[in-house]
Amino acid sequence: MPKMKTKSSAKKRFRVRPGGTVKCGHAFKRHILTKKTTKSKRQLRGITNVNAHDVVSVMRMMPNA
Repeated sequence: MPKMKTKSSAKKRFRVRPGGTVKCGHAFKRHILTKKTTKSKRQLRGITNVNAHDVVSVMRMMPNA
């Protein structure tokens, strides 16, 4: 029986916390920042939790997490 592989893209983007929640970075903070307000760029700093509806699909991509 072959081993189940982790998706490389998911491994780079997500981390599973001990409580079972999944943390990730914010979207929309990479480029075209000139038209975004300072407030919105400031609020996109740091990390956030993956939405509860998306946790199932993220855990499916990372079977060993």
